[in-house]
Amino acid sequence: MKIALLGYGKMGRTIERIAIERGHEIVLKADSNVDVSGLNNADVAIDFSIPTAALNNIISCCKSKVPVISGTTGWLQDYPKAVKACQEYESAFLYASNFSIGVNLFFELNRKLASLMEPFKEYAVSIEEIHHTQKLDAPSGTAISLAEQIIANSSVEGWDLNEVKENHLPITAKRIDDVPGTHTISYTSKADTIEIKHTAHSREGFALGAVIAAEWINGKKGVFSMKDVLSGIK
Repeated sequence: MKIALLGYGKMGRTIERIAIERGHEIVLKADSNVDVSGLNNADVAIDFSIPTAALNNIISCCKSKVPVISGTTGWLQDYPKAVKACQEYESAFLYASNFSIGVNLFFELNRKLASLMEPFKEYAVSIEEIHHTQKLDAPSGTAISLAEQIIANSSVEGWDLNEVKENHLPITAKRIDDVPGTHTISYTSKADTIEIKHTAHSREGFALGAVIAAEWINGKKGVFSMKDVLSGIK
């Protein structure tokens, strides 16, 4: 499979190594915005660029009918435009706030725990996320996904960053050198605390999941999520 890498930072380089190990070829490495002509030789594109470049990259891929997966966060206000472009040009697009297989399993645990905890109003739910200091957005896309899952499965009405409001879920975002990503969901009462936690030890899990998603989406049309990818893994 011929892969275009859109975004060639630390994550892009890790994806490159894993893709080559799995027998794929990197035909394009672009640091920010990519034009349509640069995608001519690609079977699929993997976008880990920057928030200001993500939408343009995705639309360029859709115009070229190159399936694209995106792990860039901080641009989701434009997500409907990406979906529209994918549908208009009859291409394929998959966005995930986190491509790690472990994190996506953690998402399922989070949904289930939120549903189980809903009747027990004495427990207050909160999220803490820790990432490296180079991360541009806060809270992380993964933390937002976790919050949205809790909101969908409980009576919590919204989330806030570093604030505590009635019937809202507080998210604490910390930035510490060389932390790939840690997310903790806590349910706290006067009697006890229940926690689930995912700790990434390196970028390997994110990169491997991205390559697996690229392998899965190659040759498909439509708008997908990592849940679709996981359902195809037996």
